[in-house]
Amino acid sequence: MRLFGRKDAEDHGGGSSEDGLAGFWTWWEETRPAVDALVAAGDTAGLEDLVAPAVAAVHPGLVWEIAPGRNAMHALVVTSAGDAELRPLAHRWAKAAPPADLLWEFHPSRQANPQAAELTLDVGGFDFALDKLVLGLRVPRNQPRVDVAAYHPIFAELDEDVRLDAALLALDWLLGEDEVARWVGEITAVTFEPIDAVAAPHLPAVVADLASGYDEEEWVLLEGQTAGGAPLVATARYPLRPVDHPLFDQHIAITLPYAHRDEAGLPIGESLAALRDFEERLAARLLKLRDDAVLAAHLSAEGQRTIHVYADPTGDAAIHAKELIVSWEEGEPRVDVATDPAWTAVSPFLS
Repeated sequence: MRLFGRKDAEDHGGGSSEDGLAGFWTWWEETRPAVDALVAAGDTAGLEDLVAPAVAAVHPGLVWEIAPGRNAMHALVVTSAGDAELRPLAHRWAKAAPPADLLWEFHPSRQANPQAAELTLDVGGFDFALDKLVLGLRVPRNQPRVDVAAYHPIFAELDEDVRLDAALLALDWLLGEDEVARWVGEITAVTFEPIDAVAAPHLPAVVADLASGYDEEEWVLLEGQTAGGAPLVATARYPLRPVDHPLFDQHIAITLPYAHRDEAGLPIGESLAALRDFEERLAARLLKLRDDAVLAAHLSAEGQRTIHVYADPTGDAAIHAKELIVSWEEGEPRVDVATDPAWTAVSPFLS
């Protein structure tokens, strides 16, 4: 297996977001025989020269690799490598891919490798054997994540960035990149063995046990203050993670001013009932768009409620939002639509 990172892609220059998607798959169909021959010959340098410019044309920040497939012989992986801004693009790249066959399959993130414990890589001139990797694991109370302190005997010989990169790669192979984004919190690569460390292959079982506690959809009620110090009440989906909806990079903010409020500026009486009715109608519409949009959170403060929806921009969620606000009778409602692949508008609520 050979990995090619952002530096490799940037060395070939170029790159322009989604405009390169169709061009990539046209290139793939034309060039696949040459790729097949280079893979069969084990010519990694030739593969780099051939594939890197095509990936860079999609976006120079994407990372690619050729790995063993799960069902096919080989997998071509083009990933954002944890960059939330690029994750939707990587998933659209995979969505546009041709059907998998016996030789090739395509993934927008690194997949878990069942033989991960048998892998050995050269890291900084040292053998990084995953069967010698151990992990200190901590699950914060009432949090949907596990914090990981990774230790390997060679880490004392490596600088901090190199050993962290090695640890991240190992976690991707153990769990799969999306599962790391979904369930792993703080990651450190340490030069001493943590107390009660476990062998790295035990991590999937720990994560599966953690995930089993979040099978049902949940919402949490939060209280806080606005930047100006006014009381704020919010309700958010929990856990709330962009990785669960990688194509939903359109942010739809629905702002509803309300007339009836208490001394803290929070809705009461008729306004509270009207807001609940609006959200029920919005939820009914989103239910029909289950594959295209999700209600992420809403917050109330200073006489207005803001509802945050994330959607696939190729769908109709924004149109539905604009249709719904026409019936709002308390003040002037507003719908603002923007691109937000990292879900920065709801960053305080992300799990």
